[in-house]
Amino acid sequence: MCLSIPGKLIEKSEADGILLGKVQFGGIVKGVCMDLLPEANVGEYVLVHVGYAITQIDAAEARQNYEYMEMAGMLEGELAGFPDDARPPKIDSEKIPHSGEAMPRDGESS
Repeated sequence: MCLSIPGKLIEKSEADGILLGKVQFGGIVKGVCMDLLPEANVGEYVLVHVGYAITQIDAAEARQNYEYMEMAGMLEGELAGFPDDARPPKIDSEKIPHSGEAMPRDGESS
């Protein structure tokens, strides 16, 4: 499932030709890439997906989406960062099937 989170753009900048922004999600501020949405201005609301601002929305829609996500318990995991000692598991590239091969099921060896 794809999930985009509404937030308020509080700062814009550019580094090495890349548009960057700081977006506030409730009490949390995260850096995002603004290259897909260069027309967004500080103070406006955007939807952010995997670190990219992808569309603008108005304040009422942002508030409504945020409230729905909060009620559904969807925000805790989405806005939390990984602590240094809790990185995602490393992927064993030998277990990734090649084109046309079936993915092994749990408990099956490849």
